[in-house]
Amino acid sequence: MTTDTPSLIRRGVTFLAAHRRAIARLTAWSAVEAAHTFAMGYALAKALDGGFLAGKPGEGLAWLGLAALAVVVGAFGTGRTYRGVAALVEPLRDRLVGRVVTRALREADGAAVSRLTHQVEIARDTFAGLVMVSRSFVFTAAGALVGLCLLAPVLLVVVAPPLVLGLGLFLATLRPLARRQETFLATDEAIAQSLGEVSGGLRDITAGGAEPYVREQTGALVDAEFRASLALARWSVLRVVALAVAGRLPLVLLLVTTPWLLDRGVTPGALVGALAYLTQSLLPALQALVHGLGASGSRLAVVIRRLTDGPPLPPPPAVEWAPPESSPAAVELRGVTFSYGEHAEPVLRDLDLVVPVGGRLAVVGPSGVGKSTLAGLVAGLLEPGSGEVRVAGGRAGRVLIPQEAYVFSGTLADNLGYLRPDGVPDHELHAAADVLAMTELVDRLGGFGAPVTPAELSAGERQRIALARAYLAPARIAVLDEATCHLDAEAEARVESAFARRTDGTLIVIAHRMGSARRADRVLVMDGARTVLGTHEELLGESELYRDLTAVVRPDRLGSTP
Repeated sequence: MTTDTPSLIRRGVTFLAAHRRAIARLTAWSAVEAAHTFAMGYALAKALDGGFLAGKPGEGLAWLGLAALAVVVGAFGTGRTYRGVAALVEPLRDRLVGRVVTRALREADGAAVSRLTHQVEIARDTFAGLVMVSRSFVFTAAGALVGLCLLAPVLLVVVAPPLVLGLGLFLATLRPLARRQETFLATDEAIAQSLGEVSGGLRDITAGGAEPYVREQTGALVDAEFRASLALARWSVLRVVALAVAGRLPLVLLLVTTPWLLDRGVTPGALVGALAYLTQSLLPALQALVHGLGASGSRLAVVIRRLTDGPPLPPPPAVEWAPPESSPAAVELRGVTFSYGEHAEPVLRDLDLVVPVGGRLAVVGPSGVGKSTLAGLVAGLLEPGSGEVRVAGGRAGRVLIPQEAYVFSGTLADNLGYLRPDGVPDHELHAAADVLAMTELVDRLGGFGAPVTPAELSAGERQRIALARAYLAPARIAVLDEATCHLDAEAEARVESAFARRTDGTLIVIAHRMGSARRADRVLVMDGARTVLGTHEELLGESELYRDLTAVVRPDRLGSTP
């Protein structure tokens, strides 16, 4: 039903072969269940011809009693078939869950939530439904056709051709239905992945003024799913046509050809039995097959393929910003690979990066792509799985300012001088407050000797204190991991420029706004599949992601460029 149908069939055969005993039990109980199908039409015909119409009501009642007994036996068999179905369905579900979890860990699957919570359950439910309706139709049709043949072989001439024609028409629609189903599931995955990205980046979207862009993109995904659902519904109409041909047409033909059949020796009882086979057995089983296989079969094939297939993401190429001969490296990463777990897909793979002393690097990319991981590696909070991270001055030569600023109880001077073991002179405190535009905050708090109560500070005020603490630290390499997200664009630009102007100061900014990228000497674009390093102008021509990130930001959110 898809381009991978042979592979899917092979995997299906392998799975079924591994559960031969469950299939054998299911087959046996299905045969027991089908006993009432055969007995219903056959016993009814015999009860009429050999009993009631022949003046032998006792014999007629005996045949009807036999039919009732067959119904009881069939109901018992139906109850036992559910155990056989469960023995097939639950192992499939367990295997699919294992595959989805493994893929999420190893391949950074952004659609894992949709696969695990939605598509695995689709596969489980549809496989169970498919097994039930398929085996029910096979055994019901076999029982009814055998009964028709025993009653009068000529009945098959009337019933079999439209039945085969309708089934053929139905089977011909399965491939197009599978394609439309796959399109529908792809759009569903896209919406789920977009929702995860948007939810994780709401702060970035608001700060960058990208609400109209995100609304437009999300709306386009919703519209695409709507169109896919309409196409799927249109093809589903053919199932009704197939059902009419295979299920309703034989009944009409049987009634129309009744005189012809009677002339060829078909008894009234046989005609009544044939009607019972068509209306009480074949037609319900056919309806269940068409609706079940039409909705479940194509969906199951598509879902199974999407859950079990999919190539791994390509590794990002190495990037390097080589310093000039007169400027040594402040930060150097060589062949760095890092992953959160032994079997997890690496967040960074074979990354080469050199930031020279005095350099100003901005790191941009979607939320969750690994920007903070890179900051943690540079700051020494994380150890690479392989490769080497070199930082000039060692651990004392770098300082990391995270998004969540830490302020402790004590004086403002204590907070600002925390990273200076010998304390900070007053003139340096005043100079830092001036260059970082926090003089107003110092005055409001009552001066540098005033006590600080962290709970009474806003998020932006806490960030200003943490930034000033890092600015006054002896470390010459500063890593700002969205450390200015609670400041306005003008204040952010002033802070970054202050850090960059320090003597031999090296600045690495995990960018919260694209203004940071415009002010940087180089920009590192991280998008998982491809990592690109260049200037703002170069990346506008080389990186589609960078162009997209730049395009969605309003000019008034870019900040000034001192």
